[in-house]
Amino acid sequence: MALTEIDLNLLKRCLAQEPGAWKDFVDRFIGLFVHVIHHTAHARSARLSPEDVDDLCAEVFLSLLANRSAVLRQFRGQSSLATYLTVIARRVAVREISRRRMAEAFGHVNAHYTASIYQTRKSVREHQRIENRDEVHRMLEELSKTDAEVIRQFHIQGKSYREISSQLGIPENSIGPTLTRARDKMRRGKVQS
Repeated sequence: MALTEIDLNLLKRCLAQEPGAWKDFVDRFIGLFVHVIHHTAHARSARLSPEDVDDLCAEVFLSLLANRSAVLRQFRGQSSLATYLTVIARRVAVREISRRRMAEAFGHVNAHYTASIYQTRKSVREHQRIENRDEVHRMLEELSKTDAEVIRQFHIQGKSYREISSQLGIPENSIGPTLTRARDKMRRGKVQS
């Protein structure tokens, strides 16, 4: 499949950081990324929760934006943009699924979610939210306003990714990486204390 004029213009707009270009890019390709993630997980016999899929989509978008959009800048137009992005999304999905499997092998994560395991994870998450509430309040002062609000809404108010996205006006698929980044900052602050 050849590179279309629409995709070429969209790519140019994104690289030029034109207003609204990134939103158009996300709208155009998020379905592709979700499909690639599901296909890759199925091919590797990995079960993913909806939150896992959101997190993997966010990882794909972060990899596209890393180093001033280096991956997008490297696109040479020798295939369709969708084909190029499929390869990128698949690599990210494989890397993250492999990382999770490695963590599972060391006892850190359970990569397979049956209905009962998913419910158990949800219950544990609810319990951790309550236990960590006081500590979170102390550590929030170290974070940026947006990161602190995402942490506050997820851990303290118990809101879902969708609710946080809607209320803060940020992409739903950026919530997981924001939580991870903020938690890492909070852990580093705790260790240094």
